[in-house]
Amino acid sequence: MKTIVLSLGGSLIVPDEIDVAFLIKFKEVLLNFSKLGNRIIIVCGGGRTARKYITAANNINKCSDKNLDWIGIKSTQLNAEIIRAIFGKDAYKEVVPDFNKTDIKFKILIAAGYLPGCSTDYDAVMWAKNYNADYLINLTDVDYVYDKSPRRHPDAKPLPKLTWRQMQKIVGTKWEAGMQFPFDPIATKIAGKLKMRVAFLNGKNIDNFENFINGKTFIGSVIE
Repeated sequence: MKTIVLSLGGSLIVPDEIDVAFLIKFKEVLLNFSKLGNRIIIVCGGGRTARKYITAANNINKCSDKNLDWIGIKSTQLNAEIIRAIFGKDAYKEVVPDFNKTDIKFKILIAAGYLPGCSTDYDAVMWAKNYNADYLINLTDVDYVYDKSPRRHPDAKPLPKLTWRQMQKIVGTKWEAGMQFPFDPIATKIAGKLKMRVAFLNGKNIDNFENFINGKTFIGSVIE
């Protein structure tokens, strides 16, 4: 039996509108993986939904970092509720934000943001630590981790393999609500100390994601 933790970017759940086609395929792949006796924890991000709410709040009134974080957390919980609902009886009965609950029996568990001051990447790292996960998989909307933002820099280079030290240099050390980096800086620091195995994949490529969890050739970045 394997235990995997997925940090599911909100941009995959709701890029503009809810991506029903993606969610159907995502559900199918994970149900098949679960039926092999494996456990899955899915930690949902806030993505564009969170950023829209955070931007609007800041445009109306300069908000504290804590207030912005809470907006982001509630956005992740909304995204998590739809993921829990689509898995129905195959998922644990409720969304569980608290990664300290280590006595839950499940095949598929849906989690969300928990505390201000960090992202769901941090939550995913803590779930992976507390449940001794074989792998943490960060699902985003790009193929690799790059040495700089591929959206802003056409010459950005993909990094199929990298170290936690390299990742820390890319993402920096400070977390801000709504930030767009390959991985939360705080989560990066902790995962590096734990020498955690983390893969970064483009979640839109469901076949590639399925290849990875089944031990086949894949496209993406790995730190281990």
